[in-house]
Amino acid sequence: MMDDQYFVGWGTLALINAGLAQGKNRTGLSWFLLSILLGPLATLFLVFAEKREDN
Repeated sequence: MMDDQYFVGWGTLALINAGLAQGKNRTGLSWFLLSILLGPLATLFLVFAEKREDN
């Protein structure tokens, strides 16, 4: 039961990171996959990442 909640939370965090990445003009899919691997560390990297300028 607890393991299921862990995976749901990890997946939800990955989706949130993908949205956050897109808001900073970064590739959402790449950050989603990276978040699956790194979890909260990817969130930390994204929070401190600079927003990319549009080309």
